[in-house]
Amino acid sequence: MKRPLLFYSQLAFTLLVCLFMIVPVLLSMLAGITENYFIGLRSGLTTRWLAEVWQMYSGTLWLSLYLALACLLCTLLLGVPAAYGLLKSSRRWAHFIEECLLMPVAIPGLATALGLLLVYGQFQALRGSWLFILIGHVLFTLPFMIRPVLSVMRAIDLLRLEEAAASLGAGFLRRFMTVVVPNCANGILAGAFMVLTLSIGEFNITWMLHTPMTKTLPVGLADSYASMRLEVGSAYTLIFLLMIVPLLLIMQWLGKPQDKTKEKLS
Repeated sequence: MKRPLLFYSQLAFTLLVCLFMIVPVLLSMLAGITENYFIGLRSGLTTRWLAEVWQMYSGTLWLSLYLALACLLCTLLLGVPAAYGLLKSSRRWAHFIEECLLMPVAIPGLATALGLLLVYGQFQALRGSWLFILIGHVLFTLPFMIRPVLSVMRAIDLLRLEEAAASLGAGFLRRFMTVVVPNCANGILAGAFMVLTLSIGEFNITWMLHTPMTKTLPVGLADSYASMRLEVGSAYTLIFLLMIVPLLLIMQWLGKPQDKTKEKLS
């Protein structure tokens, strides 16, 4: 079947946008395994920069991973019940609370971090711990867990399902764990996807709250670009992608069984 000219123009535009976004990342990854980026591939390929980054900054990689998983756990424990509470609240109060929750996202991360420093910076034990960074990450990512979960709750008319379970004698905890959580699984997975990626890549809040002993991956990446060779910073970017991409693929895989179940039911 002959395609119209509009189809090919849209396809070309889409491919150009993809190349515009992907080519810089590929070049950065290639620079991380090039002996000398300014000479190019003629200088040869090497893993020396990767080994150097791992030797100097491996602690930041593990800390970023721990922070992201801890942030995900906190947002799950806080976000799902919060979304359920907003669903049960009146629309007027629910919208007001949602707007308040979006404040850490609407204002610059540096301002949020400064507020945390002014309030909690006097507690030295907390100030020097990675838990201080975790507080900032939770404040920043919590709306990204609440909103997709709340959207799913509203779309499936969860209150009616819960009322049906209550009429059969199910208590609150049982209704929450067997009706609310399973029916919101897609929203929870979407929120978890956002929380993980945002926490691992968050820089502004982390830069203000970190100490020399609590550097995360983005802060270490900025330091490597500022004080090391370009190849070292690019190798750092390559390691970052090798860490984040498997996490994203795992989350995509976790979402597949539920999609298949929906197809069978339909």
